[in-house]
Amino acid sequence: MSTKVLLVYPEMPVTYWSFRYTLPFIGKKASIPPIGLLTVAAMLPKDFEVKLIDMNTSKLTDKDILTADIVFTSTMLVQKRSHEKVVEMCNRLHRPIVAGGPYPTSSYEQISGVDYFVLNEAEVTLPQFLNDYKSGRAKHIYADETKPDITRTPAPRFDLLDTKQYAIMALQYSRGCPFSCEFCDIVSMFGHIPRTKTPDQFVEEMDGLYRSGYRGSLFIVDDNFIGNKKNVKELLPAISEWQKKCGFPFTLFTEASVNLAEDSELMDMMVAAGFNMVFLGIETPVKESLVETHKMQNIKSDLLKSIHTIQKKGMEVTGGFIIGFDNDPEDIFERQIHFIQQSGIPAAMVGLLTALPNTQLYKRLKTENRLVDLFTSGNNTHDLRLNFVPKMNMNKLVDGYRQVLSEIYKPGKYFHRCFTLLKKLRSHRGAKRRIRLPELRALIMSLTCQTFSFYGLHYIRFISKVLLTRPASFQLAITLAVKGHHFMKITRETLAVANLGVYKEKLLDVFRQMVKEKFDNISAIDLKEIMEIVGTYRDQSIADLKWEFDRIHRDFQPYAEEVLQNFEQMMDEILVELSANNLQPIRLHS
Repeated sequence: MSTKVLLVYPEMPVTYWSFRYTLPFIGKKASIPPIGLLTVAAMLPKDFEVKLIDMNTSKLTDKDILTADIVFTSTMLVQKRSHEKVVEMCNRLHRPIVAGGPYPTSSYEQISGVDYFVLNEAEVTLPQFLNDYKSGRAKHIYADETKPDITRTPAPRFDLLDTKQYAIMALQYSRGCPFSCEFCDIVSMFGHIPRTKTPDQFVEEMDGLYRSGYRGSLFIVDDNFIGNKKNVKELLPAISEWQKKCGFPFTLFTEASVNLAEDSELMDMMVAAGFNMVFLGIETPVKESLVETHKMQNIKSDLLKSIHTIQKKGMEVTGGFIIGFDNDPEDIFERQIHFIQQSGIPAAMVGLLTALPNTQLYKRLKTENRLVDLFTSGNNTHDLRLNFVPKMNMNKLVDGYRQVLSEIYKPGKYFHRCFTLLKKLRSHRGAKRRIRLPELRALIMSLTCQTFSFYGLHYIRFISKVLLTRPASFQLAITLAVKGHHFMKITRETLAVANLGVYKEKLLDVFRQMVKEKFDNISAIDLKEIMEIVGTYRDQSIADLKWEFDRIHRDFQPYAEEVLQNFEQMMDEILVELSANNLQPIRLHS
């Protein structure tokens, strides 16, 4: 009798990376499929019955779990909340659960309820687990830091997916990175020496995806696609040849290091292969902070010039930026805003520095006794809490970070960056491809929805300017505008969460002052009246904060729950503290 395996991919929260608010424009449910689980599926024995539930496209039900013999999950840190729910369901329904992926690998000691941990790279630990599980002697933890040869890794099982549910598809070419950025956990997971697939192997994976019927954007998910330049230059001609043979069915994008700009031949080869976008870890324009975090590849050349060089070759640059380094100057916020605007990077992902487990940063801060007892959510763009003590004043840092988000995603500034990009971007074959149905839908929805949005005037000016001066870029302009809708909406809600905390502190300050004044002038005759006044204000303040909380979009309320939950307790503590100086401590109850 075959073993029935259920693969579950936990839900991704709304982040700048999720692009959730762009998905309705193109009629999709999720941005990207769980490429890791699809690869794990291909490693399972042929006689296993395998089913996939991606919680970003489908609801996980009790029936799904009960019909399985065992459940596998692959989870990133940002999916922690959803993973906990999956574990709870499996425990309640008495089905064993196997956990793997980046989050369990770095933090399995802090995860409860999981029957088996299959950690590190599955090519090494999964066969060990399967052998033991089949013989009835499976262990709780399987961990092995051996770096496998990924030329033997099977192609992902796209047959388990409905590809029409996703905005883009994904493949992996390499693992590992030659650099040593202090905050990054890639080296601790995958090593310093980039391991690659063969050109024939990778092209065959592209061909398998093509045979599934998918056409559109393809994300090569490598953390540094050009980590092994020699091998990449052998791969790209093979991709180019395949793309020409098949009529360029895919537009490609990936992640790389800034030194890409130093290799004109490599950029030309990428463009010829169909690459139209690349993500760069830019981090900061402050040289001292780059040296601090060992990002030496970013100080060898002028960062702005490097970005513009890549854009002029025909590839849009998206960028990651970080605030919170020890060497960040007082004006870091203004400098980041200025740099981002000059760069012409519409999709500027700015986050607070996070000390991820197993990174060199985490180890250094632990040695310096600067870590705080806060388990990071992995969402450094709108979980406005740090898991370490920064050198800059904490409140100033968080307030400045909010200022950066607020400024760069003001509609006028965002569309200005979009037009800057269009002016620099060299047109190439990928920009002239046939418009597909999802893109036609996006065009119609963009014109009808964004025109009448809160930023409608900025949108109309941008689109009109493109039509008048750069009509060949109209399709890309609409894509950028739709992405901008996501960025602007998520920024508004992120700032609403932050403002809720500010409003809470204001209510507490007023309450503290009122209670102090009342008890400084108390008499036995006034006590009952004073308690009624204080109680009324307290109850009204709780109601006011709850009303503001309810106005926040439900996707963001989990980030604001802590603000709401401890508010009543904090008001009672103020009352007890101040009343103790005048009479027996009093605690109010609703």
